[in-house]
Amino acid sequence: MKNLILSCAMLGAGIFGTQTAQAACADAAGPCEIAEGSYHLVLPENHNGQPLPVVMFLHGYGSQGGATIRNKKLRDPILARGYALIAPNGIPRTEGRPNSWSFLPRETPARDELAFFKAILNDAQRYGVDHGQVLLAGFSAGAFMVSYAACAEPDAFAAYAPLAGGFWRPHPTECNGPVRLFQTHGWNDGTVPIEGRPLAGGLYLQGDIFQTMQIWRHANSCDQMRADERRSTGDFWRRKWTKCASNSALEFALYPGGHTLPDGWTDMVLSWFESLPAPAPGN
Repeated sequence: MKNLILSCAMLGAGIFGTQTAQAACADAAGPCEIAEGSYHLVLPENHNGQPLPVVMFLHGYGSQGGATIRNKKLRDPILARGYALIAPNGIPRTEGRPNSWSFLPRETPARDELAFFKAILNDAQRYGVDHGQVLLAGFSAGAFMVSYAACAEPDAFAAYAPLAGGFWRPHPTECNGPVRLFQTHGWNDGTVPIEGRPLAGGLYLQGDIFQTMQIWRHANSCDQMRADERRSTGDFWRRKWTKCASNSALEFALYPGGHTLPDGWTDMVLSWFESLPAPAPGN
């Protein structure tokens, strides 16, 4: 029970809620079902039959993909820009717990999540999604999952966008690279503080987002610690590293709010994603 309370406190469902959400599998009722699990899929209206770019968005602790597709702040900009939105359903990491993702290296995984995500994309081909244009993004527990996926297999998706989550201590000693990643975090996030925090008397230790960025700079072979470009987009303070490995991309944005999806995040990250050059052959 202590660990259940801990998990709820450290990675709350937050903006995506735990309420019952309308399920969807394109134009069919109910989630899409595959052997590894289930997911939700929403398609843009009036697409022209060309392969669809995709945002695969991973929900927070205790939530579900159905809640993700109901979040208009997230969903509407994605669909308006011609993307399909895929929202996988997590499963309990251990029996009787709320939905989450298996990302902690110290735990026996409840499911091979990367294999699950790849199986989703294979299944979603029937709806015209483009395997080569997938942005894997996530919030809170979903963001931790995105970070570990990017660390393990940076070429599995076209790019990564964790929001309000990075790594756990001990931080990875190194990640495979290069990676194309946009990290976002709230200055006033108390659930996943920028510096991290101990939980359950130090049994679990959230990681440091600044240390996370150092890991990504190393993976991308960036030639210096400081950012090459600094600018603002609305409330977002953005930092960008450009003197890094070819076929890499790395940005970090802070916003003044807390543990939530900030206004303008979806369009900002999609504009970044669309600005990236096509991956080199073989990636």
